[in-house]
Amino acid sequence: MVSDTSLPADALLFDLGNVVVSIDWNRAFSRWAGDSGESVEALRGRFRFDLPYERHERGEIGERDYYASLRESLGIELTDAQWDAGWGAIFTGEITPTVDAIAKVKGRVPVYAFSNSNAAHQRVWSRRFAATLGHFRQVFVSSDLGKRKPERAAFEAIAHAIGVPLDRILFFDDTMENVEAARAAGLRAVHVRAAQDVEDALRPWLEAT
Repeated sequence: MVSDTSLPADALLFDLGNVVVSIDWNRAFSRWAGDSGESVEALRGRFRFDLPYERHERGEIGERDYYASLRESLGIELTDAQWDAGWGAIFTGEITPTVDAIAKVKGRVPVYAFSNSNAAHQRVWSRRFAATLGHFRQVFVSSDLGKRKPERAAFEAIAHAIGVPLDRILFFDDTMENVEAARAAGLRAVHVRAAQDVEDALRPWLEAT
């Protein structure tokens, strides 16, 4: 790594979903609709990022308990295997311009990832996107940390783990609530609406390589 005090951060921290890899929740609803006979629209309308969802992402409950909560909230009876098939279907592919940009800057600045995720999803994306994830020095997962975005403690735990002050970390996320929470915790943060937002923020490193 080349040290350059003119660069705007000492570490980069990327969300994964819809920043580095694309996610489409409709793929889960379509799979569950096909297995249950319910409509996609009905399942989409009932689905919530609720307390069981958050507990699942903190690793407080496992997939079996989370799927039990989905049976109740979505009002359909599926086997755990059917829930799992839909749950893991949401990942559609890497966001190539962002992955290419990360690959170009990773030798100049440490690059990390932080995903609100769970063990069931991690089994899918860690295998499917292994080459992409290889660009990161470490991938932090909320279910391993026991903390999730937008909790301040999650950002503090990662800053401590990587040995970089909060105000020297540049964070990328597609959810504004997480961006605002990161800024409140002291990080610099970019709201990612398109790959161009990432490329624009990485320009100091891209131009230095």
